[in-house]
Amino acid sequence: MSQVKANDTVKVHYTGKLKATGQVFDTSADREPLEAQLGQGMLIPGFENGLIDMKVNEKKTIEIPKEEAYGEVMEELFHKVDRAQLPQEVQPEVGMGLISQNPDGTERQLRVADVQEDHIVVDANHPLAGQDLVFELEVIGIN
Repeated sequence: MSQVKANDTVKVHYTGKLKATGQVFDTSADREPLEAQLGQGMLIPGFENGLIDMKVNEKKTIEIPKEEAYGEVMEELFHKVDRAQLPQEVQPEVGMGLISQNPDGTERQLRVADVQEDHIVVDANHPLAGQDLVFELEVIGIN
């Protein structure tokens, strides 16, 4: 029986949880399995490493430290934005998601970290930065 190796394309069902609380942040349970080619940077390193040597229909639970997931929270990714720069219809609240357009036309997801009378603070860190993760994996197919 074949096993997952570097550069394989795999189909995998997964459930991702925060290690600290057990809260589920993502799952493929009610949809098609995730399909991705390993070695392309599409998956976080810990997730990809956890798939190596698994067989079709094999299930396992892996723990991924933040260093192999989305890294530490970086203070330099917090930015103060004057409220005058926001569209008038936007009423910012802590935790609210915003999208910013970069000069090159690409978009970046932000989260409102603080709201003050004259400004807000936005956080450009990945929402899972600073978190150790747990994934339940089941390999469905290997190509």
